[in-house]
Amino acid sequence: MLSQKTIEIVKSTVPVLEEHGTTITTCFYQQLFENHPELLNIFNHANQKKGRQQQALANAVYAAAAHIDQLETILPVVKQIAHKHRSLGIKPEHYPIVGEHLLLAIKEVLGDQATDEIIEAWGEAYGVIADVFIQVEKDMYQEAAEKEGGWKDFRPFIVDKKVKESDVITSFYLVPADGGKLADYLPGQYLSVKVKIEGEAYTQIRQYSLSDAPGKPYYRISVKREEGKNNPDGKISNHLHNHVKEGDTLEVSAPAGDFTLDLDSDRPVVLLSGGVGLTPMMSMLRTIVEQQPGRKVTFIHAAQNGNVHALDEQVKELARANGDITSYVVYSNPTEADKAAGSFDKEGYVTLPWLKEVLGTNQADFYFCGPVPFMSAINQFLMEWQVPEHRIHFEFFGPAMNLETVS
Repeated sequence: MLSQKTIEIVKSTVPVLEEHGTTITTCFYQQLFENHPELLNIFNHANQKKGRQQQALANAVYAAAAHIDQLETILPVVKQIAHKHRSLGIKPEHYPIVGEHLLLAIKEVLGDQATDEIIEAWGEAYGVIADVFIQVEKDMYQEAAEKEGGWKDFRPFIVDKKVKESDVITSFYLVPADGGKLADYLPGQYLSVKVKIEGEAYTQIRQYSLSDAPGKPYYRISVKREEGKNNPDGKISNHLHNHVKEGDTLEVSAPAGDFTLDLDSDRPVVLLSGGVGLTPMMSMLRTIVEQQPGRKVTFIHAAQNGNVHALDEQVKELARANGDITSYVVYSNPTEADKAAGSFDKEGYVTLPWLKEVLGTNQADFYFCGPVPFMSAINQFLMEWQVPEHRIHFEFFGPAMNLETVS
């Protein structure tokens, strides 16, 4: 337990962390990787380059300081981060290294403001916070390893099938190289895939949502090839698209993630996706069809046009075969072929008036995923429509952000 004095000192630093948080975490990562370059085998290089990891850590440190006397209130956030940590292979021995460099960064950025008393209080507080993460992650590692078909850390999988779904999205069907069983998962969860590219100094790990229902003899991920010569996201996705072939082996960690379909609810479901954000939605849709027949689903997908729209025919097949499924397609820039085929329902973007028109009611569970601007807009629409917070669920590809602050 932390002393009242330590709690008061840590809470007194909240305004400073709010102002200098990102500067502190940027300094932290720079020093961490200089002194422990081996950790570059674990951390996502793309999120580092784009600054999202630094912002996410700053938000987490700020939240921990603000709630240091009631850490149970941030337990949902802890569990969300712990899922990522477990899937990446973060271990208890990493926490002292992180703590040491976080305190060094606070001291360097704040200078004389970071008194010995403040650094000592933060050191004590970090120890308590780290212990919470370590215990939560220990339970997750144990659960992943002990469930039927489960495993610890990374396991080799063979690419059994590789299917081009659109101009930019390809599906990879993965089966265990050891011929063993597959662990079950919840619709909406993801896999971490570890890749070593020839000529690169460090391994790279990326998370990809599972895009099919659980219970199959394979895991399916559907990966978007990110364009742009200088786009850090493109390194791994282009490698998978261009160089990984059927029969090749990928290292994969057990399914993880807390963005999952509530199968205990029988309320109507609205699944909203933008771009490759449809991958967890496909898993949810197929699971509802198989496990909750009769539950009403509205599947809304937004894309630029039909050339980049993946898995469309699979959704339409499910809708044709099941009267409880309704699907809508929104294209921001449809091609002439799209227009001639009438393959979309709305040109432009998803708007609140249109959502109200096609849905008729907000009495549903809403799940959405896609590019951050898309998610920010959907979140704003649902709040304006007075959808209760407990019925709004979303997933970020990458470190979590605050949707309400995204413009």
